Amino acid sequence: MLSSLRRLFRSNTPAPVIAAVPAGTRYYAVGDIHGQRALFDALLDAIAQDDTARTPADTRIVLLGDLVDRGPDSAGVIARARQLQAERPTTLLAGNHEEMFLSAFEDTGMLRHFLRHGGRETVMSYGVKRKEYDNATLDELQDIMHKVIPEEDRAFVAAFDTHHLAGDYLFVHAGIAPGVPLEQQKRHHLMWIREEFITYDAPHEHMIVHGHTISAEVDARANRIGIDTGAYNTGRLTALALEGTSRRTIQAVRGEDGTITIETETLCP
Repeated sequence: MLSSLRRLFRSNTPAPVIAAVPAGTRYYAVGDIHGQRALFDALLDAIAQDDTARTPADTRIVLLGDLVDRGPDSAGVIARARQLQAERPTTLLAGNHEEMFLSAFEDTGMLRHFLRHGGRETVMSYGVKRKEYDNATLDELQDIMHKVIPEEDRAFVAAFDTHHLAGDYLFVHAGIAPGVPLEQQKRHHLMWIREEFITYDAPHEHMIVHGHTISAEVDARANRIGIDTGAYNTGRLTALALEGTSRRTIQAVRGEDGTITIETETLCP
């Protein structure tokens, strides 16, 4: 009887594997910044303090893309990201907004799309006055962008990666096409995919850490962790800290009075 019960309740599904980054490493993944320089600065300071307070490790920061657009200081965010990369190991991933930004310099159709989805703020962050912007045609705006946005910034953004692997984790901007091996993933999927990935609840080859799709809080699922908390709209910029199998969040949060505070939470000890 006991053996029959054991057979009845025995599952052919393997026990879930707890994702981990390689031993001796510590990762801080930062969600979509979207031109929020003040939140970005505050979060980087908090990350540095957190890292210093812990056991020495091989630490890396991963920015999950969409550094630009929507917020007021994309130029400042790009400058700070370049400085960060010079200071410590940092991986920068390309988001769909970086793709629009780069394409807008040559393609007026993409320029129109870029401007409609936050690109206006990006252009103006490089010193373009509102009156000049409002009076310019699309062709004139392209000329303005070529003049005011340094080639160094364009080259910096163009060099962003599409993904980063760390142990059981895969960092991407938007997600992956379910069921497709990593080496066969299309760049477009990694930067733009949404519903097909978000609604998929079966295991992936890796635990996916992503941005792109906004959620009020960190969206931790069995197969993915979404950390885009809508900084440009909510005033909440999130970092996910990974060490071994532990997961923690560090968030820079702007209050109604403009003051930025830091909030932390342990997801997995």
